Amino acid sequence: MLSASFKGHPIHPMLVVLPLGLWTFALVCDVATLLGGGPGWQTTALYATGGGVVGALLAAIPGLIDLLAITGAKVRRVAIRHMVVNLLAVAIFALAFWLRWQDPASRAAMLLTLLGVVAIGVSGWLGGELVYRYGMGVQQRGPSG
Repeated sequence: MLSASFKGHPIHPMLVVLPLGLWTFALVCDVATLLGGGPGWQTTALYATGGGVVGALLAAIPGLIDLLAITGAKVRRVAIRHMVVNLLAVAIFALAFWLRWQDPASRAAMLLTLLGVVAIGVSGWLGGELVYRYGMGVQQRGPSG
């Protein structure tokens, strides 16, 4: 089931770490802001949120290629749920970015970031299902490994 890969390594999982890390760090920046951190935390959250959106859109390309290569109905359903939750997360973070752009101290953006991190947690669980339960992106080897 391996489709979008480089030298046998699936590309989508390589790329998702960037938006996941940036969005999680945006949440850390929000917590630092709420604990009295200076405006630098708000600026960093803005850039982390925006960079995460760009990174997620880049990661979506090989993810879509992988989705289109799936033949099993059960695996395809999980993959579509994974994609829908990811697209929802991108929309949430894009809105949070826009709100931060208007007002770097936006509490609504902070709440959206928290919601978005929950969404990527759900999406990560679904991605784990695809890999660990259904072997998506895993090359099958013979008994000798």
